Amino acid sequence: MTDSPLTIFQVAGRAMSAQLVRMNTTASNLANAGGIASSADAAYKTIKPVFRTQYDNATGLATVNVERIVTAGEEPTKRYDPTNPMADENGNIWESAVDETRELVDMMETARSYQNNVEVMQTAKSLILDTLKLGR
Repeated sequence: MTDSPLTIFQVAGRAMSAQLVRMNTTASNLANAGGIASSADAAYKTIKPVFRTQYDNATGLATVNVERIVTAGEEPTKRYDPTNPMADENGNIWESAVDETRELVDMMETARSYQNNVEVMQTAKSLILDTLKLGR
């Protein structure tokens, strides 16, 4: 990070980038809901971003960054289905334990957060333009 103070546009932009990562992980989770595998290790596991807040001493503004992506949630569910071609030697398959309701709520919350940051940028732009008009 540079030593120059952060602008409101940089803060909102970083927040939007973090929310985009969150939206992508949520979409991946939803896309893999109900997926099956022949072992617990091969089964899809829910992923979530871990955020880190960073403070800018020059402005006092805080930014949000994605630190890493981790697996979270329930373990895959073992189900006996010997007719399934994915079944192991014992006739078991593992189904991903994606909580679709939770993921949809996360998606709505992420979309709202993203939109709030778009509005912050639009408001800041409008205030800057109004300020410039005062100088005429």
